[in-house]
Amino acid sequence: MENALEFLLEQSKENEEKAVLALNSARQELEGYYYQVKQIEQYRLDYCHQMIDRGKAGLTASQYGHLNRFLTQLDETLAKQRSAEQHFIDQVENCREHWLEMRKTRRSYEWLIEKKRTERQNAEMKREQKQLDEFTTIQYARKALF
Repeated sequence: MENALEFLLEQSKENEEKAVLALNSARQELEGYYYQVKQIEQYRLDYCHQMIDRGKAGLTASQYGHLNRFLTQLDETLAKQRSAEQHFIDQVENCREHWLEMRKTRRSYEWLIEKKRTERQNAEMKREQKQLDEFTTIQYARKALF
């Protein structure tokens, strides 16, 4: 049974390591998402400043319409990106919960192995004490006879 538990412990360690990797990957994806949104927001802001500067210099209605359509497209892109945020957050949370479960499993196997080890040691100590008691009883009985 000891070998089976050791095998299960090794498997649980591997599963926990995989869960940690998945969690780190999900966190990196979330950070990448935030970076991408920040970049789009900055691009939009820069474009707004450019539109203001061009407006001060004089814009035709056609140029204004073109710039405004582009800003509208950027706004739509940002809205789509922001709607995806919860997906990335959920992914991180799911990976975190999975990792916690794998860690709990590993710790359970470690606890069980230690418990079995302690039980074996206690049984060995009892056996040795019983043998010592029997030996002492025999020694005492021999002394009483002689």
